Amino acid sequence: MTHELTALALVALIQFVQYGFFDVAANLELGTKKTLSSRDPEMVGGRLEEQLTAKTGRLLRTLNNNFEALIMFTIVVVIITLSDQSTMFTRACAWIFVASRLAYGPAYYFDFVPWRSIIWFTGFAANVFMLLAVFV
Repeated sequence: MTHELTALALVALIQFVQYGFFDVAANLELGTKKTLSSRDPEMVGGRLEEQLTAKTGRLLRTLNNNFEALIMFTIVVVIITLSDQSTMFTRACAWIFVASRLAYGPAYYFDFVPWRSIIWFTGFAANVFMLLAVFV
């Protein structure tokens, strides 16, 4: 397995962990009567996202952000892998992306401003550079 595919597997694992953190926090906060329901706003007192505390809301936004990042990273890794263009540079970018995803969740949860945005941009840039390396 290539380094990029290993990195992709780790980012997917990070996503599962983030899902777990959010799920536990939301269930403890809102109760299973709401979270196991059909979640119709009129039945649960409004949109559930609006009933979360600030930190649990950050867990949800982190989870959603990672889904978006995971889609783009997957596309880049598939292109690199299928075209057999893995290099030291693309490997380094993949591991930078993994590190940024590991750091992003805690940085967002604990409201580390501006570090959260810097961490996000570092991962985004690593992803872009990996894709651009395909054309070089």
